[in-house]
Amino acid sequence: MDVKTLALACATAALLTASSAMPVAATPDKPVIALSNAYFGNTWRHQMVDAFEAAAKKAKEEGKIADYIILNGDGTVAQQNSQIAELILKKVDAIAVDAASETAVNGIIEKACKAGIKVVSFDSIASAPCNYQLNFDFKGYKKQQAEWVLKKIGGKGNVIVVRGVKGSAPDADMYSAQEAVLKANPDVKVVATVYGQATASVAQSAVANALPSLPHVDAVLGQGGSDDTGIAQAFDQYGGEYAKKMPVIEGGGSSNFIQWWSKQREANGYSTISMNTTPGIGGAAFWLAYGLVKGATPPKLMIMPVATVTDENLKDYSSLPAGVIVSPSYSQAWVEENLIKAKVGN
Repeated sequence: MDVKTLALACATAALLTASSAMPVAATPDKPVIALSNAYFGNTWRHQMVDAFEAAAKKAKEEGKIADYIILNGDGTVAQQNSQIAELILKKVDAIAVDAASETAVNGIIEKACKAGIKVVSFDSIASAPCNYQLNFDFKGYKKQQAEWVLKKIGGKGNVIVVRGVKGSAPDADMYSAQEAVLKANPDVKVVATVYGQATASVAQSAVANALPSLPHVDAVLGQGGSDDTGIAQAFDQYGGEYAKKMPVIEGGGSSNFIQWWSKQREANGYSTISMNTTPGIGGAAFWLAYGLVKGATPPKLMIMPVATVTDENLKDYSSLPAGVIVSPSYSQAWVEENLIKAKVGN
């Protein structure tokens, strides 16, 4: 699949979106499928919701579903618990959950399962035994990326760690992987750890506030979303020694960062690597939920691919429009072939 195929443009911020004000009642042949998205505060999540909605609209146009519901939250467990409780009362057939917590929403998910609702958590997963998990190998790819960056700086120097969405399972997994790599490189010193919320503006502010009190920074380990863009902007604005030589900043798939990287590479040979989870997973989650309602029996845990941009293929992505995350879209056929038909362990 062409990894450059992008999901639709970012959705407008809203706490409740649906294909109609009141969803059409489900029938045995035409289910109602819902999305409960705990956090809506960055580009990645907007693009993920768009991918879910694009798939849902297609399914509705083709007569496969009666309707769909999208609920976007403020990042809190309390609101997501309330969202899922509302969906249970609406008697939807399936819920795709991008969870506020790996454990704190398990109770309401179990209630949904007991009500006969199919539940699949994805991206930021929940650990409720009854739900299906569509995840990324956060630890694996972050380990690989951090190892590349630390090797690039010769295994020694000063590093800033920019964490992601506070309290989320992906943040915990990625940070754990980064810590393990840092521990294996004792000559690398972490001079600051901040939260960027996988958001350009938050990451920029956090790094900019830290820089004046720090020694020279050789590299930055981030988590993705659009934090890479904010990190780069913070160093650009700080200037000084960084005007001539930027630290090695982990890319997280933001097209704005890739454009910045391309200009830096042309000007001074700047080199880094970008690896990111793909917001197109929103579409995959929809089609997986649909398949579950239709009787599919996939593995309880499924792993999605990540997108990688290197110095070698950078030109392939440098013309992407601003404000998007590198991602393919995932069709019903792709989901059936790669997820529903997948064997355990694949």
